[in-house]
Parts: sequence; structure tokens; C-alpha cells
Amino acid sequence: MTELAPIAPQQSRIGPGRLVLVVGPSGAGKDTLLGIARIACLGESGVGFARRVVTREPSPAEDNLQSTPEAFRAMIAAGEFALHWQAHGHSYGVLRTIDNDIRAGRTVVANVSRTVIAQARQTYANVVVVQITAPPDVLARRIALRARSSDAMSSDRIGRKVGGEIADFTIMNVASPDDHAHELLAIIRGTPEAARNTR
Repeated sequence: MTELAPIAPQQSRIGPGRLVLVVGPSGAGKDTLLGIARIACLGESGVGFARRVVTREPSPAEDNLQSTPEAFRAMIAAGEFALHWQAHGHSYGVLRTIDNDIRAGRTVVANVSRTVIAQARQTYANVVVVQITAPPDVLARRIALRARSSDAMSSDRIGRKVGGEIADFTIMNVASPDDHAHELLAIIRGTPEAARNTR
């Protein structure tokens, strides 16, 4: 009789905590809203904000860790990233240390590319995607004002479609940053108000 190979059990997704992924085009104001939300969550042990590792120059509005391209590749080889991606000639990553927080039941908030959403949904049990965006003219004005050298291809960045179909919530960031940060906070905390956001 021929013996059948045993079926490998499907690897369970990481939980029970939540992973809140913030996505959106350049100039949408993601870092501004995340900065306000991060300050508001100080002292909340159940909420953490992931610091990205990036290979471009730091920006005052961001809370990133800078890396050289060589060091970044070594970190990929060592399996140090939970999520990583390429954008506009630079490398970005979120460290695997977020897994411990999510296993402990905490909510982790991360600013990522839409390209890693599918992978995140396969890896983590509770993923919430928040799209922060704005009209094209607003995006163009904000990119021009910040004048970061890595924004050289600003027209390409403005033209990118993030895709509302991938988002659980959408914040159209055109009014008061404090008001929109309050919307983001409601989603992060999972409060009833979050259900009133545009889906």
C-alpha cells in the first residue's frame, strides 16, 4: 500500500493583537497625522507605533531609522524585517519586533506601502488598512513645500493610485490635522466612532 505524505498544518497567522497599516500617496499628510496620534497615545501600553528603517535621508516629520543600502540588504538576509518594500529608489522596512507586541495583544501602527498589504493580511490575523489621501492639487502643493530631494519625481508620486478597495477606512486629509488625527485615533483604538469613517 502506498503511504501518503502527511499534510503540513497551515501556519496560523500572528495575533491576537491588531496591525493598523497606514497607506497613501506622498503629500497626503500621513506623517503629520501619525505624529499627532503617536503623542496622543503616549502612556497607552496597548498601542505602539512601528519605526521604519529607510535608506534615504531623514525628514524632521518622520520617526525613522536610517540605514545604508548595504546594511538594509543584510537585514533582509538575516530575516530582521516583518515587512519591507522598495519605493522611488529607496528601501523601507518594518522590524520583526512588532510580532512580539501583536502576540501580546497590542495594537501596532505602521506607515507602509500598499504593496505589502496582501503579505500582511496573510501573516497577521487582525489587519486594518487606513488610507490617508487628498486631492491631486493638495498633494502637489504639499510635496513642493517640503522640498525633499527624494521627491524628485513628484508627478509620478501624485499620479499613483493607492486604491480605495484595499482600505478598510479612508481619511480625506484636507481640513484640520487635529480633526483628522482624531479620526485616525478612533480607528487605532477601535472605538465606536471609527465605524463612522468612510469605508
